[in-house]
Amino acid sequence: MERELSLEVVRVTELAALASAPWMGRGDKINADGAATSAMRAMFDTVSIRGTVVIGEGEMDEAPMLYIGEQVGSMNGPEVDVAVDPLEGTEIVAKGLNNAMSVIAIAQKGNLLHAPDMYMEKLAVGPQLVGRLSITDPLEVTLNKAADILDKKVSELTVMVLDRVRHETVINTLRKVGVRIKFLSDGDVAGAMAPAFSEAGIDLYVGSGGAPEGVLAAAALKCLGGEIQGRLMPSDAKEYARCIQMGIEDPYKVLTMEDMIGNDDVIFAATGVTPGEFLGGVRYLPDDRAETHSIVMRAKTKTIRFIRTLHYLPNKSFI
Repeated sequence: MERELSLEVVRVTELAALASAPWMGRGDKINADGAATSAMRAMFDTVSIRGTVVIGEGEMDEAPMLYIGEQVGSMNGPEVDVAVDPLEGTEIVAKGLNNAMSVIAIAQKGNLLHAPDMYMEKLAVGPQLVGRLSITDPLEVTLNKAADILDKKVSELTVMVLDRVRHETVINTLRKVGVRIKFLSDGDVAGAMAPAFSEAGIDLYVGSGGAPEGVLAAAALKCLGGEIQGRLMPSDAKEYARCIQMGIEDPYKVLTMEDMIGNDDVIFAATGVTPGEFLGGVRYLPDDRAETHSIVMRAKTKTIRFIRTLHYLPNKSFI
């Protein structure tokens, strides 16, 4: 993949963010997501790839565009796998909360895990903890190991977790051990990325979230020098069979970075829709202009670009 592709891809997330931002706080997550998806799909036609969506809005019969298996791009350029979340945090936008963004990951064909749409147990860390913790350990053991490695008291650790009823046991353990907890209302990808940004002040991200979001987070963390481990959580025989159908021979195995994104190059891009941990949201300015804040990263070169863009939007045209 060529470096020019990074800047082509970020234009796609910018347009998706601009299209969904007008729905902020309006209580309509379906139209917010639809606007982001339509804009992203249209902009993909200008990107010099022969892409196949491996993580998208769903199967062909349930998603009119950016469905799994859909071909995207100009059909000139490298063959790649594409993972998208046009609006990571639909509920966030609907409620006018923080940490919504538009996300894309691109890797050479055959590298991105075709993750089933189910929960995945996750453990995400920054560079200092890479390769030194295991998702198979009890959470208390993990926290004590992390504190020793980071030369902190356990009480000085800050752990991020989604604020969900299903995390009651995890939260009780965190409180029992005595770490600081930062709750996340939504935004699973941003949460998993947070430990890799020192300014975020997060040491670990734990708990369960969507498996497709886990793959997107893995792409970002590879560029950032962090790590995520995952383990699928099929809830019934149907979901277990779905894993087997998608080529995952052991649905309960620990998924490493290599399992999720392979060993080759990865490009990750995200544009904030609402303000978050490390990206600003879409901001409307006078004279038909809007400002976006994006990040685009490439694993091969470890290049991380923060991009502030001013867009001219006559007649509120987003494409």
